Amino acid sequence: MGNPDDTKQLHVVMYPWIAYGHLIPYLHLSNKLAERGVRVSFLLPKSAQARLDKDNKYPHLIRFFPVTIPHVDGLPPGAETNSDVPAHLVNHLFHAFDKTKPQVQSYLNDLKPDLVFYDTAYWIPALSRGRIDGFKSVNYTIVHPIAIAFYLTPSRELEKEMDDSVEALIKPPPGFPSPAIRLKRHEAQSFVTPLFSKCGQLTFYDWATTTYREADAVAFRSYREIHGPLCDYIAQEYAKPMSLTGPLLPKAPPEESSLDGEKWVISWLNKFEAGSVVFCGFGSQTTVDKDQFQELVLGFELTGMPFLVAMKPPHGCATVEEALPEGFEERVEGRGMVYGGWVPQLQILQHPSTGCFVSHCGGGAMWESLASDCQIVLIPFTFEQTLGARFMVEELKVAVEVETEESMWISKQSLSNAVKVVMDRGGAVAGELKRNHAKLKALLSSKDTEETYVDNFIRDLQVLLQSY
Repeated sequence: MGNPDDTKQLHVVMYPWIAYGHLIPYLHLSNKLAERGVRVSFLLPKSAQARLDKDNKYPHLIRFFPVTIPHVDGLPPGAETNSDVPAHLVNHLFHAFDKTKPQVQSYLNDLKPDLVFYDTAYWIPALSRGRIDGFKSVNYTIVHPIAIAFYLTPSRELEKEMDDSVEALIKPPPGFPSPAIRLKRHEAQSFVTPLFSKCGQLTFYDWATTTYREADAVAFRSYREIHGPLCDYIAQEYAKPMSLTGPLLPKAPPEESSLDGEKWVISWLNKFEAGSVVFCGFGSQTTVDKDQFQELVLGFELTGMPFLVAMKPPHGCATVEEALPEGFEERVEGRGMVYGGWVPQLQILQHPSTGCFVSHCGGGAMWESLASDCQIVLIPFTFEQTLGARFMVEELKVAVEVETEESMWISKQSLSNAVKVVMDRGGAVAGELKRNHAKLKALLSSKDTEETYVDNFIRDLQVLLQSY
């Protein structure tokens, strides 16, 4: 571990995108920096502080500063984070987020930090220019590096490819370090529109590329052993110094410390044999149509295995119960459960009864799956998740991806087949996945490796501060 005396004067500001999938990893990094004596000022929406307070391990060094998220037309009243906004209205939240710039500038004028970490506020680097007491800006990326490398690097020239054949969008850009990765035609076609949709004042493509182009340095939440070539590629494309923090995974709290509202999950899992339960979690943002929701739960029923599905109610439904297929609850009683609320995912994945994790392959879910002993089945929904899933399947060879039809429909048979393949304890595919997974889990479990990455990251920050 580094000597805290070396960094006792270092002061950083964190201002991540206002979604818990970004706020929480930024707090994990803050804890690691504070452990080494770094002072952290963390800007976040007022409503988010209560949720993050309990995970602030160094309150004498990590101080929260509330930011008011202004209301803009189209946003639900009082919306402050991604969790408060349906997916089709997130562009309005980007607009509101951009309107926090004057508040952020005021904080930075008062705090006078050495460094500012951000991932969405592309305008932060400009706030330092021309100032004698200016700071260095670091784009700290917690999403899949492969998604950035595939579609959001200068060599891609995506705007020009929009006018070309869709074939150009299926293949990776020049110099891409994982040339075997490809998208399917229907995937490439469906992802182009979101890439050029509005995010506040800019399109998603312009916003994302600007966050990298304007930064003084880039950093990624990964290990070189997993994403090193991809992170190097992004840094070279944008001509930026690059650092890696490691995934900085939190540990699941012990079962005895669980809240009363969470203990029912553990009690339910305790009824089943080791490694027998299929757990499905799609995060806090994924919502599907009712027909697709019903097809998915029927797919879990079709496996014949015990299962726990944690999903948001489908579009147009207030609860998951009202959306379940007729007779479903009676047929799966005692072995299957569909729940529409929050569940303690880390504890579920580390429970001895859980043997398979069916995931959307969001950034956090990817790391949690790799740190578990569970077999991994992937059902991605966005372009970032799809490329992340393809990397897990083709490069790391630790997962199976559920086949989708050209309409992006996921059939119950495809889902059931994928689960059965990874849960076949005597099968060659399941065995290879398990062996490859075990190697990566060993890397992620190494405390020495984690500490070395954090120490090296702080040294990189000190070098950055000495540069002009």
